[in-house]
Amino acid sequence: MSTVSRRPALTPRQLTRTDERLSFVYLERCTVHRDANAITAQDAEGTTHIPSATIGTLLLGPGTRVTHQAMSVLGETGAAVCWVGEHGVRYYASGRALSRSSALMEAQARQWTNPRTRLTVARGMYRLRFPEEDPAGLTRHELLGREGRRVKDCYRAQAARTGVPWRGRRYTPGDFTSGDAVNQAITAAAQCMYGIAHAVVTSLGCSPALGFVHSGHELSFVLDVADLYKTEIGIPLAFDVAAQDEEDVGPRTRRALRDRINETSLLNRCVDDIKRLLLPEATGSSDPGGDRDVVTLQSDHGHQVASGINHDGPEDYGDELW
Repeated sequence: MSTVSRRPALTPRQLTRTDERLSFVYLERCTVHRDANAITAQDAEGTTHIPSATIGTLLLGPGTRVTHQAMSVLGETGAAVCWVGEHGVRYYASGRALSRSSALMEAQARQWTNPRTRLTVARGMYRLRFPEEDPAGLTRHELLGREGRRVKDCYRAQAARTGVPWRGRRYTPGDFTSGDAVNQAITAAAQCMYGIAHAVVTSLGCSPALGFVHSGHELSFVLDVADLYKTEIGIPLAFDVAAQDEEDVGPRTRRALRDRINETSLLNRCVDDIKRLLLPEATGSSDPGGDRDVVTLQSDHGHQVASGINHDGPEDYGDELW
């Protein structure tokens, strides 16, 4: 497998396809600058060069400083830039999306605005989480009931598997230490998954707010996506960590989840799942919407016409771009 240092440098216009990029690069306690078409990460140990066109998402952790020139080349190559907590746990802010196309955002909006398709996507999310069940025909209330039952069953099964006592989910917002060790681990794992899901949603150009299961919050879709992997990855890992030791549960959970995400290529899977849910007709395409840097104008009957020209009358008045 090739490493970052061995990948050839590219010009900003020789963009690497989304599926060929690194899923994310995490940096902390360094200064991020630009050297030609690469970004550099300088710390006490020296300077590391990273070809900017090979980055999908750059996660900037604590202690990072980034220069104007570095942000300029990252913007030209379409890399998403997210400011996060230590080890990518909490999501604070982001730059532009990786995709130049609005295809996924428009698809998300179309699916969300129609109550029927919104329910279809919600059923699709349930099917991804519990593939052995068929949610076709289930109402929203029935979906919520089944999801709640499956999560309770997951808690009990993991408690039996690990021998960790389980007395129910206990979490007080703002008071991480109020719960026992396993509840702290579950909370830490959930926070990690929210940060990862937010980074992926933003990098794809989707709206974090337009959720299909969750609603009424600026991160509704982020919560939807993070929950796809709750019973498969987050909860079992939390019980594993709590079973090992009750000390420093939060940091150990975050490190363990980071390793599990890398081992399972979860970011790539997350991208594929979002595309499959929002653009089911494009399943099989490696990059629906693509990185096309194309602007069109909306005409009648859903038609798109070329931008940059004057559409008044039969004459072509040439380039009208400012």
